[in-house]
Amino acid sequence: MPVDASYAGRVYPAGPVYEVGREKLAEFAEAVGADHPAYTDPAAAQALGHPDVVAPPTFAVVIAQRAEAQYVRDPAAGVDFSRVVHADERFTHHRPIHAGDRLVTTLHVDSITERAGLAMVTTRAEIAAEDGEAVATVVSTLAVRPEEG
Repeated sequence: MPVDASYAGRVYPAGPVYEVGREKLAEFAEAVGADHPAYTDPAAAQALGHPDVVAPPTFAVVIAQRAEAQYVRDPAAGVDFSRVVHADERFTHHRPIHAGDRLVTTLHVDSITERAGLAMVTTRAEIAAEDGEAVATVVSTLAVRPEEG
């Protein structure tokens, strides 16, 4: 089943709140080799003016991918994740992400284009605090390879 291009322009409402935990930030920092003490030590983060430990810049992808799953897991969208290749990811930070933040994400399917059977899907995850304060925007492009045969 090919990717359904009619999903371009679709907006998925914010899902459940994602509560940012110190442990998750520390695990992510270790996984990506981010060793600044502000990622794991509250005192180091506070000395820099943060209320608690701060997330490495690419941590926003963890939250964005939870929202993106609404689209990718929708069978009618036609995205077979076994054929997906990650093509691009861009981050715009409106403010740092901190431990204790309670974040909600709205997913936009910005565009779907197809060339020679390869579908290029661009999504935009708008991450905000529960009060609506903009936190980050994550734009992701996925290349969905055509089915074999």
